[in-house]
Amino acid sequence: MSRILDSLRNEIVEGGEVRIRRVIQTPREIFRLELEMPALGYQRVTLLDRESLEQLLEADDVLERVRASTLGG
Repeated sequence: MSRILDSLRNEIVEGGEVRIRRVIQTPREIFRLELEMPALGYQRVTLLDRESLEQLLEADDVLERVRASTLGG
């Protein structure tokens, strides 16, 4: 799982547009992370549990990019 999170971190920081939404709440929360890299014509969809999502968002630079994408910046 750490290789997947590292890959996601790198792509988000490189300027990918990110959308995150919860798709399942019970019995376990699952989130859909959509990452678009328009310059490369690339889209990636990854399903993450809450713990993995929180690990991904621990990095300040990732959190800033996610917030910027969410707010349209």
